Amino acid sequence: MIPRLYIDGPLHAGLPAPLSAEQVHYLKNVLRRGEGDELRLFNGKDGEFAATIAELRKKAGAVHVGEKTREQEAEPDLTLCFAPVKRGPLEVIVQKAVEVGAARLQPVITERTVAPKLNIERLQAIATEAAEQCGRLTIPSVGQPIKFVKLLDEWPEGRRLLFCDEAGDDEEEEWGGREGRALPVLEALKNADSNSDDSHDRWAVLTGPEGGFSREERHALRAKSFVTAATLGPRILRADTAAIAALVLWQAALGDWRCN
Repeated sequence: MIPRLYIDGPLHAGLPAPLSAEQVHYLKNVLRRGEGDELRLFNGKDGEFAATIAELRKKAGAVHVGEKTREQEAEPDLTLCFAPVKRGPLEVIVQKAVEVGAARLQPVITERTVAPKLNIERLQAIATEAAEQCGRLTIPSVGQPIKFVKLLDEWPEGRRLLFCDEAGDDEEEEWGGREGRALPVLEALKNADSNSDDSHDRWAVLTGPEGGFSREERHALRAKSFVTAATLGPRILRADTAAIAALVLWQAALGDWRCN
């Protein structure tokens, strides 16, 4: 398989493009590639280009950019808002969300969020590597953590929110009992689709921490007109599983996994 690299700069057929020290290390020491070997390059806006390695020095390198192999493609405008978890599952969320097709990743600090300080630079690097490996032409951004209340207060006009609500309304029962549960995701999204002319355009998915959302957070979300509450099924999922399951279901219902 020909390696793909993200280049943070312009790409033009027939012109050279620089490689960073990290990219040189990756090509030389991880992939065992050398001068003359083939690459594929993309920068998130100009499509994908064929390229060959021109030079690999210790701290920098260069490639010769060839012909364009793919035009830039439109992708769903889908944001994943998620409560951070421990490092291992957190990195899985980032990697798999990129593969599934999220355009942005937004950590959200909820009442029950228990997680160490986030290394956004590392998470962004994981997102970049995942995009290179899965063949997409954009790099999703990883935002700085935002508190739940601020997220709702500053919610962008025109964007819908799929709220993954696993609880019921009975405060005396574990996970709220059975009363007041939301519709299954595909049914909830079908209803949202039929009631909105622009439901395909701008969406976000919100998943919570391992302990779920608090009663106050649930009420705040369900009071918002832009929110569609939905359940991910009869079993309680881990936070990382829930995030990816929700993205997959949204893509199947409204995104680029649909059968046209």
